[in-house]
Amino acid sequence: MKMRFDRETCIGMFQCTAEWDAFEKDENEGKADLAESEEVEPDIFEREIPSDAELDAKFAARVCPVDAIEVYDDDGEQIV
Repeated sequence: MKMRFDRETCIGMFQCTAEWDAFEKDENEGKADLAESEEVEPDIFEREIPSDAELDAKFAARVCPVDAIEVYDDDGEQIV
């Protein structure tokens, strides 16, 4: 599974940080950061989701109030 995070869209509610510890608060910028991610486009970050963190990652995506977080299965289909 893969996660895609649009940091520009993030409004800093930090609900994702409560669901998955890969998200960290950047209170100076009022945005979340996705640890161990790669910037694939300006302000778009991607990372693989470890199998033991799949549920937490899905919850983090579901609680984002602005849909800045997407989760994709191994076939590239968006599931959250």
